[in-house]
Amino acid sequence: MYKTHFGLNKQPFGLTPDTRFFCELPSHLEALNVLLISLHNGEGFIKITGDVGAGKTMLCRKLLNELPQPFETAYIPNPHLPPIGLLMAIADEMGVEYLRYIGQNGLMKLINDVLINSAVNGKKTVLIIDEAQSMSVETLETLRLITNLETEKQKLLQIVLFGQPELDEQLNNKAIRQLRQRITFSYALKPLTSKNVADYIKHRLRVAGMGNVGLFSGLAIMAMHHYSRGIPRLINILANKAMLSAYGKGHSSIGVKQVYLAALDTEDANTKFKLFGFRKRYLLLLLLTVVGYLLWSLIIPIL
Repeated sequence: MYKTHFGLNKQPFGLTPDTRFFCELPSHLEALNVLLISLHNGEGFIKITGDVGAGKTMLCRKLLNELPQPFETAYIPNPHLPPIGLLMAIADEMGVEYLRYIGQNGLMKLINDVLINSAVNGKKTVLIIDEAQSMSVETLETLRLITNLETEKQKLLQIVLFGQPELDEQLNNKAIRQLRQRITFSYALKPLTSKNVADYIKHRLRVAGMGNVGLFSGLAIMAMHHYSRGIPRLINILANKAMLSAYGKGHSSIGVKQVYLAALDTEDANTKFKLFGFRKRYLLLLLLTVVGYLLWSLIIPIL
């Protein structure tokens, strides 16, 4: 709706994980490097956690795009399945043909055969599971059993789990302590800092074709950081609403007011302290700006 008004060629703050907009922020880039290094080293289990909207699915899609040959990937976006259902989903992703009423042991054997064939042909198979916190203890145990598939030289299957912090609670269950012990690398995505938020917004505007990446004022960025708590999905929601608000008024830039109105209209935004609840130093900065402007207005006529 506002693309022409702001000189954009695509929507900059959509909620669909589009890897063209992947921003190499410190936390996300570090997580991606951990994943790539761990997989190249042949590690069996890797875990990435982050709060809702922290960018796990974007990172997951980026990993799928970045893995070179000889890696082959199987991707399970919704693992809220019983054990046999998970095995069927994995088999489908690997192109395994099986009878409808095959049992769990039969499926395991078919998957093992496909993995051995891939290994013989020099392939490395990676199973990537998103929303892993939705898996039951029984399904997680089945996942552990799959990792028993190995040769004398290497694991036949490497597994990457992406999940919310609740995944850690699941893994603390004594019933699956063997699985927890097999996780060799883990990383927790961190919320964005105020500087990260500024870089993130400018990056997405740049990718969307905008020349003026300073569209959001400095105070608007600070407000965005406060109201979003540094969560990328919330930043996208707030930025989109703020741009709509500015477009509706015919404004060519976005200030604190537009971000504040966007936050009031967003259920999960941190509006506890209203307009100027974000850190005292921001208030001080605003106060100094106002005082400086008033002093300048008084001095100019005298000169």
